[in-house]
Amino acid sequence: MNDALDVYFDHNATTAVDGRVWGAMLPYFQTKFGNPSSRHAYGMEARKAVNLAREQVAEAVGVQPAQVIFTSGGSEANNLFIRGAAGYLKPSRIVVSAIEHPCVMRAAQELGRGTGEKWEVHRLRVDALGQVDAVDFDAAVAQRRPGLVSVMLANNETGVIQDVAAIGERARACGAWMHTDAVQAFGKIAVDFSALNVHAMTLSAHKIQGPKGAAALVMDKRLLLRPLIFGGGHENGLRSGTENVPAIVGFGVACELARGRLMQEGSRIASLRARLEQGLIGRGATIFGLGAPRLPNTCYFAIPGVEGDTLVVRLDKAGFAVASGAACSSVTPGQSHVLEAMGVDPMLARCAVRISLGSDNTLVQVEAFLTTLESVVRELEHVGKVAL
Repeated sequence: MNDALDVYFDHNATTAVDGRVWGAMLPYFQTKFGNPSSRHAYGMEARKAVNLAREQVAEAVGVQPAQVIFTSGGSEANNLFIRGAAGYLKPSRIVVSAIEHPCVMRAAQELGRGTGEKWEVHRLRVDALGQVDAVDFDAAVAQRRPGLVSVMLANNETGVIQDVAAIGERARACGAWMHTDAVQAFGKIAVDFSALNVHAMTLSAHKIQGPKGAAALVMDKRLLLRPLIFGGGHENGLRSGTENVPAIVGFGVACELARGRLMQEGSRIASLRARLEQGLIGRGATIFGLGAPRLPNTCYFAIPGVEGDTLVVRLDKAGFAVASGAACSSVTPGQSHVLEAMGVDPMLARCAVRISLGSDNTLVQVEAFLTTLESVVRELEHVGKVAL
C-alpha cells in the first residue's frame, strides 16, 4: 500500500467496513463460532444471527426474508440467476445490455456455448449517454421472444441509472424472467424490489461499508432455479455450503446503516460531485454520461490527451486513490466495453478516469484534488511536448 495515500475516491470498487459492522461481526469469529446447521446451542445462536441478517437485508429492499438467498459475492449471485434460470427454462434468447458487468455478460455468453440446443445472446444497444435503447429492446423481443432479461440498475463505471422498471414491464409482458444487478445502486439511491418490476435482483455487502464475501440474490418466491453448488441444501437448496456467518451478520448491519446514510448523506455527496465536475469541466474534461440520471457519487471523466492509466498512477503518488475503470476488470486491461458501447472515440476512452465518492469524503478533499490534478496534468503535458 502507498504510504502517501490519504484520500480514497474509489468507493465503487469497494468501501471500508463500518466500525459498527465490524463490531457486530467480531463475536462470530471467536465466541459465537457455531455452525448454523448444528442442533446445539452454538449452532442455534449462529442460525439466529443468519436469520436476523436475512430480515435486515429483506427490509432494506422491501421483500420477505424468504426471498433473500445469501451468496459469496455479486458475481456468484448474478451467475446463480442466469445459469440457474437457464437450467429450468427451455433455451431461447437471453437479452442483456451491452454495458453489463463481466459476470453477467460472460455468464450469458456461456449459455450460447453449450452443446445441443443453445441460448441466443442479444446485447442491447445503449445511446451516447449510456442508457439502454428501448427501441432495440422492442425490436429484439419482436424478433424472438426472450426467456431471460438482465439489465443493471446503475453502471459501475459511468454511474448511469437505467429505467429498469420500464424494461421489466416490457420483459414481463412477453413472459421473460427479469433480473437486475443492483450492486452499485444499492446504498446510493433508493432500491425497492417490487417497484423495479423484476423477478430477481443482486446486492453486495462490500459496496455499502460491509465485508467482502457476502452478497444476496433477492428473488420472487415463485422462481425456480437450478443450483450452482450442490451439497447439504443450504439457502433453500439453492446455495449449499456452510454459511459465512460473520460476513452475513455484517451484511445485515450494513444494510440497516445504509438506509440511514442514504437519507443523511445523499444530497451532500451529490453537491461534492457537482463541485468536482464543475472544476473538471473548467479544466477541459469530458464527463461521460453527463445529462443522464446518474448515481450521485460517480464521475467518469477524461482529459483529452492524458492517458487514464498514467493519470491514475500519478494521482496515487500524490495521495489520491482513483480508478481508470472497473476494479473487477483490472486483470484484463484495455478499452472500457462500456465506453465502447456508448460510441466514445477510442483515443478519448483511453483517457478515462473514474472517481466515486463516499461518506467520508469532504469538500476540502475535492478542492485539493482539483488543484493536484491541474498540477499533474500540466506536468504530463509538458513531458509529452518534450518527448515530441
